[in-house]
Amino acid sequence: MDGTLVDTEHLWWEAVEAVAGRPLTEADQPDVLGRPVEHTAHWLADTTGRAAHDLAAGLHREFADRVRAGIVPRPGALALLDALAARGVPTALVTASPRAVADVVIEALGAHRFAHSVTADDTPRTKPEPDPYLAACRALGVEPAVCVAVEDTVTGVASAEAAGCAVLAVPSLAPIGAAPGRTVRDSLAGVTVEELSAMAAPALTVLSWNLWLGGAKVDDHRAKQIKVILDSGADVVGLQETAGTAAQELAEALGWHHHRAGENLGVISRHPITARFGDPDVGFYGATGVRVQVAPGRAVDVWTAHLHYTPYGPYESAFDGLPAAELIAHEEVRLAQMREALERIEKASEEGVPVILTGDFNCPSHLDRPEVAWPVTKAAEDAGLTDSYRQAHPDPAAAPGHTWSPIHPVHEDGSGRPEPQDRIDYVLHRGLTVRGARTVVTGEPRPWPDVAENEWPSDHAAVLASFAFPVS
Repeated sequence: MDGTLVDTEHLWWEAVEAVAGRPLTEADQPDVLGRPVEHTAHWLADTTGRAAHDLAAGLHREFADRVRAGIVPRPGALALLDALAARGVPTALVTASPRAVADVVIEALGAHRFAHSVTADDTPRTKPEPDPYLAACRALGVEPAVCVAVEDTVTGVASAEAAGCAVLAVPSLAPIGAAPGRTVRDSLAGVTVEELSAMAAPALTVLSWNLWLGGAKVDDHRAKQIKVILDSGADVVGLQETAGTAAQELAEALGWHHHRAGENLGVISRHPITARFGDPDVGFYGATGVRVQVAPGRAVDVWTAHLHYTPYGPYESAFDGLPAAELIAHEEVRLAQMREALERIEKASEEGVPVILTGDFNCPSHLDRPEVAWPVTKAAEDAGLTDSYRQAHPDPAAAPGHTWSPIHPVHEDGSGRPEPQDRIDYVLHRGLTVRGARTVVTGEPRPWPDVAENEWPSDHAAVLASFAFPVS
């Protein structure tokens, strides 16, 4: 609270200086900023020889007097609180200040802006322990993973992160470094509800993975596949080349739900599958989908697709030197398969239900090779689907994201020609916010044909994307 929503951190600093009887320095910050009154009182007692109880009373008095004299909201604080209220997003005030001081601030800011408040008087332990944020989450009736804590001190950040919250840090007097799950801004001015939603822990993490004929080319492939899925943190996996039984076997081993379509496609999910879409007997190429119930009132349609591999555009470009017009013309089979998949997706879709399309499309993206307007990915884009990897990594030169192939550095015809490396596996989406995306390959795969002992049990890299649901 102090220094986050209202400009009181300097008032607390002045109050401590008044009680300490000396100017404070940067070396004093760890025992002053973001700390409860009792901590600072005991710290002062150790250095002054005065009774901690008397020092605490003095700190309460000096700080409360300064707070009552005038509270100035930090830039953007009230606008953000009002925007959250307008969207029906409940907020809780979490502070290491005592209740008497917190109530003064709450009244000044407007008690209607907070559904709950947690002060140093309300939990056995306060910041930097997780107790205050855990109490606030319980009061709000939500899991910490879907909350964003706005903090201005290292102590407050430690408390929020220990509780499992994402953090927006807006440093007041002492700097705070960026870290995974932590966003650092100079001010709350301009921060939107959508940005806060995107900062929350991923609501859904999706993996797209071609298993390479079920994985049978690699020893102990099923155990290796399970490890990859668990280590990735995926909630849902869109599978291609399942060799019929992989989806069911993986789901049973993980204790997940599964859907199998034909001999090649499947979806597995840690969340319940409530509907199945597409032809259950689809051939080796095609698409299938499911509706996944992520939480009450929160569902997503997840599809997986495998498109034909010949003629393969990167070979025709690198080895045959075909011009762009011919490369595009040769995509007609895959383009027809993609259009059929998109028609099925639209037929199954419902308003308000986001869509994810995973798959091995066996073609490059128009976003990666501007000299060729590859039509398959463009058709998906025209249908409203966004490429999560390229959204997270807009520069193809800096982040090519190649998925073909971690085991084929050279072409397998024995010519010694380099194998064209391309991004041909995707996680597309509609109606979600991308938190991040990356390719996945474990270990250091040996090249074909010496692959039996590889830790990575596929000839494709997988694609992992994390999403947040929109604020309703």
